[in-house]
Amino acid sequence: MDIKKAESILIQIAKQEGVSIETVRGDIEAAITEARDNPDPKVKAFWKSIPCKGDYPTPEEAITYMAGITGKNKRSKDL
Repeated sequence: MDIKKAESILIQIAKQEGVSIETVRGDIEAAITEARDNPDPKVKAFWKSIPCKGDYPTPEEAITYMAGITGKNKRSKDL
């Protein structure tokens, strides 16, 4: 998955929920912030491992990364 596909997903969610794209992004950003603040070292390491252009991943960057690792895990199980 790429960033454009992740943006498309956010738009679809906004339409489905009847809210603005800004609302969807804000909700995901809040969830990312809460998850990043988890004191578990493994959780902190996971969030630091997400490639991003800024200090923290955008919703699109997080979605793209997680979709990639989910896809890899699924392919591994299919072998």
